[in-house]
Amino acid sequence: MERQYLEHGFGPFYRPDSRVLILGSFPSVKSREANFFYGHPQNRFWPLLARLCEEAVPPDVEGKKAFLEHNRIALYDVIERCSIIGSSDSSIRDVEPADLRPILNASQIGSHVFTNGGTAYSLYQKYLAPSLGISAVRLPSTSPANAACSADKLFEEWSKLLTPLLRRTA
Repeated sequence: MERQYLEHGFGPFYRPDSRVLILGSFPSVKSREANFFYGHPQNRFWPLLARLCEEAVPPDVEGKKAFLEHNRIALYDVIERCSIIGSSDSSIRDVEPADLRPILNASQIGSHVFTNGGTAYSLYQKYLAPSLGISAVRLPSTSPANAACSADKLFEEWSKLLTPLLRRTA
């Protein structure tokens, strides 16, 4: 595959009542094709979130949007533009970070910012934390490339931090 300079391709997902922001690094090829987050069928993101929220896995993009809205979850990525080879996080260069201020200013996220994996975390720390003044919490990656972390281990680690924030209040 050849290195390409790409734009994110689709905007963030958030609502005024979003309470949690989960950031990836940059959309994968499959996510760019689907025009929505975590589009690779082997990525464990959607099954994990469904398990955390005790709901069914959303079947399509519209179902995923409804799921996120219902559970007050915002999604975006740390990078707005970069050069990349395929979906390889390790190939990311020429980074232009995303502007998270509109999301943070128009929601109830506050300091509840999480990254899905180490690359998103290190990019957030380098490009966004200094200007935002908000620390992110690193969660283990749901990527199929993180095969060392089982689905049960992901659930254990993500639930420690997210379950209290995902509980709906009347």
